[in-house]
Amino acid sequence: IYDIFLGILTNIFGKCYIHKPFIILFNMQEFQTAQTLIFATEEINNSTDLLPNMTLGYKIFDTCGSVSLAIRSVMALMNGFEEKLSEKSCSKAPLVQAIIGETNSGPSIGIASTVGHFATCACLSDKKKYPTFLRTIPSDYYQSRALAQLVKLFGWTWVGAIRSRNDYGNSGMATFIEAAQKHGICIEYSESFFRTDPREEFQRVIEVMKRSTAKVVVAFVAQGDLIPFLNEMALHNMPEFQWVGSESWITSRSIAETKQFNFLKGALGFAITKAKLDGLWDFLVNVHPSKSPNNSLVKEFWETSFQCSFEKMQNQYTAVSELRISSKVYTAVYAIANSLHNIIEDEKSYTNESTIPDFNPKKKIYFDENGDPAARYELVNWQPGEDGTLHFQPVGVYDTSLFLGFHFVSNFVSQVPLSVCSRNCPPGTRKAVQKRKPLCCYDCVPCYDNASITAASLTFADANDCMPCDLEYWSNEKRDCCVLKLVEFLSYTDMMGIMLVLFSIFGTCITFFVAIIFFVHKDTPIVKANNSELSFLLLVSLKLCFLCSLTFIGQPTEWSCVLRHTAFGITFVFCISCLLGKTVVVLMAFRATLPGSNVMKWFGPIQQRLTVLFFTLIQVIICVLWLTTSPPIPYKNMQLYKEKIILECNVGSAVGFWAVLGYIGLLAVLCFVLAFLARKLPDNFNEAKFITFSMLIFCAVWITFIPAYVSSPGKFTVAVESFAILASSFGLLFCIFTPKCYTILLQPEQNTKKYMVGKTAMKGF
Repeated sequence: IYDIFLGILTNIFGKCYIHKPFIILFNMQEFQTAQTLIFATEEINNSTDLLPNMTLGYKIFDTCGSVSLAIRSVMALMNGFEEKLSEKSCSKAPLVQAIIGETNSGPSIGIASTVGHFATCACLSDKKKYPTFLRTIPSDYYQSRALAQLVKLFGWTWVGAIRSRNDYGNSGMATFIEAAQKHGICIEYSESFFRTDPREEFQRVIEVMKRSTAKVVVAFVAQGDLIPFLNEMALHNMPEFQWVGSESWITSRSIAETKQFNFLKGALGFAITKAKLDGLWDFLVNVHPSKSPNNSLVKEFWETSFQCSFEKMQNQYTAVSELRISSKVYTAVYAIANSLHNIIEDEKSYTNESTIPDFNPKKKIYFDENGDPAARYELVNWQPGEDGTLHFQPVGVYDTSLFLGFHFVSNFVSQVPLSVCSRNCPPGTRKAVQKRKPLCCYDCVPCYDNASITAASLTFADANDCMPCDLEYWSNEKRDCCVLKLVEFLSYTDMMGIMLVLFSIFGTCITFFVAIIFFVHKDTPIVKANNSELSFLLLVSLKLCFLCSLTFIGQPTEWSCVLRHTAFGITFVFCISCLLGKTVVVLMAFRATLPGSNVMKWFGPIQQRLTVLFFTLIQVIICVLWLTTSPPIPYKNMQLYKEKIILECNVGSAVGFWAVLGYIGLLAVLCFVLAFLARKLPDNFNEAKFITFSMLIFCAVWITFIPAYVSSPGKFTVAVESFAILASSFGLLFCIFTPKCYTILLQPEQNTKKYMVGKTAMKGF
């Protein structure tokens, strides 16, 4: 006679539907689970601390894996062990105080008012639907997410998936796929089947697997569904897969010890943490039909074993070194017993009675807010043994309390298989998703200009896009790293820079040589007749013009940018002012030869010097205003070329820059007009002709300069400007001073006052 009854549903008699008629199989693991419950109840009954003076009884029903039989069995447990219902069946108190549910999630959902020891479906954590369901095994919610993390950890981004077509498989696989997609894992296929499916359905799934390119198969399948599927798979020539399994079959000895399933070697999966129950093995091996003559399960088990002594028998029933499922049943019994003990103690404190009170089903013990225990799994690897069978090798643990979740205890994988739709893109390329394909399937295309993928960014994963280089960097030819852009400017070491420097020095030397000639012959008529003072000022200005071209060569700095534009503007105005003064002197001298004219006293040497100073001072004022408002500054031009930086001088104020050039142009045009008007004067004043020709060259050079300056890229812009300065300077120097030097050096007989006066007299007639 028992004071408290527990109910348990088992699946000892499973059915195999591979061939008809179906074969009834005796499940050793389930029988061990049932015996573990009996072992736990006897331990509690013999205990003086837990439920003292009370005895626990039990009633075991077999569901054969059927939901309908599971519901029928629960109704029998709730109604006095009567399998048939009557009108009074639901009007009396249940005879069992708790029910330990089936190992499968499907039947457990149908009988949700139980304590589950192996029902892992995450759907059972919904307290709105299943308010009285508790379990001693973690929810598949954690296992599915852990499987996704495991797949990601090994770099498998392209996997196939198979599942049981029931609540266990559908719910677990849905959670896995959701978590996998968050980790960037693509599912090539997701197929389902059930143990009762026809053989053609198994073959269809197998053909899908054979055609696939994924090398990893995630199998969220119940053991009873997987065995017939594996039997069919063993008949096919299958490619080698890396299997990742759920807790339902990953520690199944019946599967691992079947040699025809050797293709599962290397399988990985999460198993329920194992435990050791002292005394259980002795209890199991002492089971005998003679000790339980009314127990049909013991008799059936004895006939199945075909051995007379359990001490020599080695199968799943006697394997107690790695108790996983049975330990959860043991925990479930003790959880129920402790809960009942606490309820009784609470009632005794109010009634001071030792009798068993009416059990209130609303007094429940919660493991957490969802009725689930802490999630902790053991990572198991299937490794081949010497006997040809597969053995379970614990290689790590997964614990939700750990920061990363995983903790590996050994280096168990010698060579990780590669399972990707597309291989990682090498450095210098990026991923381009293929049309109508998952994100994991892509082509590798070269990075675009000014972008690259560095090797560092590929350490953990290939990149979806190329990283743009910083403004001062450029991708190399392989597009695998960013390198500093080539900095370009017109340097003194460039061939073009060397040529400009040589021409500048050459022009300066010639100007200096002409000045020496004029200085040596300063008292000669030809030098005096052409206003020697303005000639010397012109030579000085030309020398400065030749030298200012050097400021355009070399790396731009703040000082060089300011100097090159202001020096250019001031020296050229100085030069043209001298020419303008010489032209005015020619015109005034011609008018001075007319009777009664005293015009020369109004434009003597002092006025000439003041004129040059006045025109030059205007340019100085323009440059000062320019420099005080927005001066030229060094500038890194990164827009002209993508692969290099052009160092140049930004003019700052465009108004100031064009005002300087415009003023030079204005003086040049004025000088040209005046010289053109004086071109037909007598020969001894014919310097106006040379000034006219020199200004034509000057204007032609600078008019040509404008389109050349605009269209020249990079350092050639500066070279064009420097060339224009040199060309116009050489034009002025040769046109004005070459005829005089020719007369002084090669025709000295013409450099006399008599010759000059005589020529003038002849021209007068």
